[in-house]
Amino acid sequence: MEKIIQITAGRGPAECTWVAAQVLKKVLEEAQNQNLETVLLQREAGQENGTVETASIAVKGTDAEQFVKSWVGTIQWIGQNQFRKMHKRKNWFIGIFEIEPQKNASVSENDIQYQAMRSSGAGGQHVNKVSSAIRATHIPTGITVVSMDSRSQHQNKKLAKERLLKKIEDEKLIQLKNHIGKQWENQLNIERGNPVRTFTGSDFKKNKVEKSYKGTRQKLKTDLRNEHN
Repeated sequence: MEKIIQITAGRGPAECTWVAAQVLKKVLEEAQNQNLETVLLQREAGQENGTVETASIAVKGTDAEQFVKSWVGTIQWIGQNQFRKMHKRKNWFIGIFEIEPQKNASVSENDIQYQAMRSSGAGGQHVNKVSSAIRATHIPTGITVVSMDSRSQHQNKKLAKERLLKKIEDEKLIQLKNHIGKQWENQLNIERGNPVRTFTGSDFKKNKVEKSYKGTRQKLKTDLRNEHN
């Protein structure tokens, strides 16, 4: 399973970009500890050294969904201002959002069209007389490659397929990065309430306050009882 998340400082000040950089490290460390594979798809540095405006990560593995759920939402950091020492604000917020992956259908052999063509250029009479070059076209996307490396048509067909698959994968990666680049609405949607995780201090330690709903449930029961009395 693969999930993609975006870590963003939103339109927050330099302090938020510092928090985003620390959260990026924490996400990667925690994923590694849980034997999840991560791929950094995109990273935009902040104005200050060691800061991050936004970063996108692909998380792969059996428990990727649960891992992502534990991070998605508002992240709070409570600590002394890093860049404006006289600033009194102690609470800083960034956001983590899940990005819907684009459809990644596998390439079917039926979608590839092969066409023999006469090789051009140097190579002597053999190259000019024999249609050994191969053009491979991925019909759904129109992506085309040509192989004329070998005198063997069979070998050229094999090379053409390899190159076509590589070109399709490159194109998918470009599309994914463009897709991520359009997620700017996430920059505006960071909420300051109900953080999913809270960190404190310059060492960025996780605040070990566990949420308990027992008290909340008890209060609701009491309120309902009082309403009926």
